[in-house]
Amino acid sequence: MKKTYNELQITPSENYPYFVDFILSLSDEAIEEVDGTIILRSEEDLTLILFGIETFTQKLSSSLSKEIFVETKLLVKENEDWIAKYRSSVQPLHVGEFYVHPSWITGEKDKKNILIDPALAFGSGHHETTYGCLMLLQKYISSHQSVLDVGCGSGILSIAARKLGAIVDLCDTDEQATDSAKENFVLNHETYHRVWTGSVQKREQEYDVVIANIIADVLIMLASDLKNATKLGGILILSGILDKYVDKVEAKFSSLELLEKYKKEEWYTLVFKRK
Repeated sequence: MKKTYNELQITPSENYPYFVDFILSLSDEAIEEVDGTIILRSEEDLTLILFGIETFTQKLSSSLSKEIFVETKLLVKENEDWIAKYRSSVQPLHVGEFYVHPSWITGEKDKKNILIDPALAFGSGHHETTYGCLMLLQKYISSHQSVLDVGCGSGILSIAARKLGAIVDLCDTDEQATDSAKENFVLNHETYHRVWTGSVQKREQEYDVVIANIIADVLIMLASDLKNATKLGGILILSGILDKYVDKVEAKFSSLELLEKYKKEEWYTLVFKRK
């Protein structure tokens, strides 16, 4: 990796799509688009591309019979170790007995360590809803209970339940998520009972504890299925609920006994008991 890279910023006064297409035809590098500015970065010299853009602007003005302006800036910037920078920005997380950490940070003794590398769209524990679920699992799950994690994402909540001694099933409608969850179980040296791609309707049993950290609209849509998946006397933990939707979710699950409302920032996690 070179110590510096070149950054070319292009801001056309109009006909923006023409400039995007032209720049992509000149270079194999990826571009970034920010508020009407096209940004091209490369470790190679960009002066020829700058010249091409200036010539293109003149030709386009002539072709359209109107004057088009383009503002350009060619900068030299210091290269960074982006992987190292990213890793330094990801902090481990203490949540009660749990210690959630990425693979490049060592676990802690006397903690229930959960190894999760952050990935697109899948939970690493830092979101308020995941944090709330991790807190409440420690209160409502005990050894040998059966647990279903609906919308499992990375599998972080299923892995947490397993570390509390539960027998876990998990599901997600996204196959990428279930694949990610399986990999994370292996990384954490834990086992699950059953995993499937699909929703709660594909379950084969009722559970002592059902967890659904999704979004309020989906929780409402799945209300009957989530209730039916929970044993009589069992616990249903719902999260992913913004404060402006919490009353709506409570009303939909009003046939259950509300045991607890946990709030972190603007997000709620609700705990119900099936009577």
